[in-house]
Amino acid sequence: MMTETDPAQMSAETLLALYARRALSPLEALRAVTERIARLNPGINAFAVMNPNALRQAGESAARWAAGRPIGPLDGVPCTVKDLLHMQGLPTRRGSRTTDPAPQSEDAPAVIGLKSAGAVIIGKTTTTEFGWKTPGDCPLHGITRNPWDPRRTTGGSSSGAGAAAAAGFGALHIGTDAGGSIRIPAAYCGVVGLKPSYGRVPQWPHGAFSAVAVAGPMTRSVRDAALMLSALARADVRDPLCLPDDPRDWRAGIEEGVRGMRIALVRRWGFDPPLDAEGESALQRAAEILRAEGASVEEADPELPDTRHIFGRVWGVALSRLVATTPEDRRDALDDGLAEVARREGGMSAVDFLGAEAMRVEAAHRMGLFHQRYDLVLTASTPTAAFAADQPTLRPTEALWRDWAPWTFAQNLTRQPAITLPAGLDEEGMPRGVQIVAAQGRDDLCLRGARALERVLAMPDTPREPPA
Repeated sequence: MMTETDPAQMSAETLLALYARRALSPLEALRAVTERIARLNPGINAFAVMNPNALRQAGESAARWAAGRPIGPLDGVPCTVKDLLHMQGLPTRRGSRTTDPAPQSEDAPAVIGLKSAGAVIIGKTTTTEFGWKTPGDCPLHGITRNPWDPRRTTGGSSSGAGAAAAAGFGALHIGTDAGGSIRIPAAYCGVVGLKPSYGRVPQWPHGAFSAVAVAGPMTRSVRDAALMLSALARADVRDPLCLPDDPRDWRAGIEEGVRGMRIALVRRWGFDPPLDAEGESALQRAAEILRAEGASVEEADPELPDTRHIFGRVWGVALSRLVATTPEDRRDALDDGLAEVARREGGMSAVDFLGAEAMRVEAAHRMGLFHQRYDLVLTASTPTAAFAADQPTLRPTEALWRDWAPWTFAQNLTRQPAITLPAGLDEEGMPRGVQIVAAQGRDDLCLRGARALERVLAMPDTPREPPA
């Protein structure tokens, strides 16, 4: 359970309640977090850059709470931002030695959401280069390590956000997800990761994976993810693809449970994703809990086309374009695996690419019909627990289907909301996760199903600290 004594490990909801009672100040919360970062981050490497204005932001928040005038629903809560998003005054390096180190002149929409809600932004977290892969390393910042076991990867591409959430480096963290980049590190690091419906959280500028990528919360509880979504999910005129503004508290209805819902346990996304025995055990336990909570759970197949062929083209063309737009004299600095995928998957005709887009829409269509029968989908999150952090990236195309993202990329293609939450620890003490998926636009049901599971699936919220 979340500690009630260390502010660095408290939920955002707990912090806000303490601020309101004058039992804790945002300055004290920030101090606890920064002390924890100083102690633990050298062995984890979760940050790309720290925010020099965090102390000032916390002081301003403390003054607002002392006057009884908080400016928003996250006032004073320590947060981080993934280094794929712009934050005014700090560089956006995207994990790459090819990018400009100059500070950005404006905030991304999600960062404006945090600031408008009063959050205290600690810094920017590490990412794989341009968010291209699952292993949690990048050429610019090196390896980000899993707080549960530094020999293991955090997963990616939101590697620093997953590590920061698990290590207690703040309560709320923005990740991005184009094929599982929020949900995979959440599963590996034992935290909650929400990929909202496409367009729910506005983005600008759009990145390499614009057609499938979203930004969303990574937290230590489902309720905190819903609270954070309330600040992030506000329309921004810079993003022509974002959904219409829908100001709401996404915690509304989250405790209503799953009684009477129909839930499909899905094992196929047009192919058979691998899953080890401990992942299967976690999945079955989650299904049993949902049944005990009053839902009808049955195995079902949405009969999708082979989503590997669709995502492979989306992935390959995006990386090929990224390489093509990198100045020639800097291309040798790119991750070798990124360049390999660009060469292997990017050389397709416009007809082939449009064919892949037609198949993507067909997959979304079939999932829309599937959700006429099922309120939610339950699946695994990853094929295994976190693998070794130091292993080289070999045959990345095969690794994507086999080792990295076989359970997660289909929901990016269909643009549905999907959330990963912790489902306990395996025999080696590493976290395992399960995934709840809802129909496009039904982020509320996604959160509600995850919260019903979370109430029963208790596990430690932060790993035990290594010995001094």
